[in-house]
Amino acid sequence: MEFVALDVELANPDMSSICQIGVARFSESKVTDEWATLVDPETHFDAMNVYIHGIDEERVLGAPTFEVVFNEIQRRLSDQIVVTHTHCDRVALQRACSLSELPQVQCTWLDSARVVRRTWPELARSGYGLANVCDKIGYQFKHHDALEDAKAAGQILLAASAEAELDLDGWFKRIALPIDPNKRYEKASVTREGDADGPLFGETIVFTGALKITRQAAADLSARVGCNVGSSVTKKTTMLCVGDQDTSRLAGESKSSKHRKAEALIEAGQPIRIIRETDFVEMVSILES
Repeated sequence: MEFVALDVELANPDMSSICQIGVARFSESKVTDEWATLVDPETHFDAMNVYIHGIDEERVLGAPTFEVVFNEIQRRLSDQIVVTHTHCDRVALQRACSLSELPQVQCTWLDSARVVRRTWPELARSGYGLANVCDKIGYQFKHHDALEDAKAAGQILLAASAEAELDLDGWFKRIALPIDPNKRYEKASVTREGDADGPLFGETIVFTGALKITRQAAADLSARVGCNVGSSVTKKTTMLCVGDQDTSRLAGESKSSKHRKAEALIEAGQPIRIIRETDFVEMVSILES
């Protein structure tokens, strides 16, 4: 089984703001090559992102920009099966390429979270985050370091493959099927309950700030790809989508109450991802393509 695993860390909620990249090549069920680099995102660092991964402006001082490392990224990923844990790293790479007016990397993507949800029934609906799955398979790593997270995603795929007795071709066929292939699901409507077979099923998203699309349209997009939509930030929230204009200039008390509550829950250990509306819409487009 040969594949490449990828992970990135971001400077702020803009998914193009890559500040660290980690790539690990797997062959014969072990890591055979690895590469990681800090990246100068040429933009601001959000305090919450720094709190999560510990990378700030000082750490990336003198680091190459995304444009400088792009050729190395392309060399390592092109024409490969690239594994990421959830969709976010894939979207971040594509957004960074678009921002820099660089070509998209031509590779075949495999989401190890979707693999997990079809391997262990108890993780099909929740608990399929990187750290929790690594606890389950007994793999120890340093979370929120791009190379460590990339290697963890690869180890998860190896463990799931052994458990399910599937190779890579088998996984591509399996993830194209419902989580429970014997059960038929009705598509979600405007009830804001996520499609149970959507790639983001298990996520609960909340919207805040001035959006370019209506809340109704945002809810429809979310439900279509599996997200439940909440009206307020709670302990069930896993994703907060913020209007684009609210992510770069707002600080402290000028952030919405939902934004501030999400950050408080993150500090308390709840895994909530804060993303921009543009990235959310792009994410849905990529997942449905």
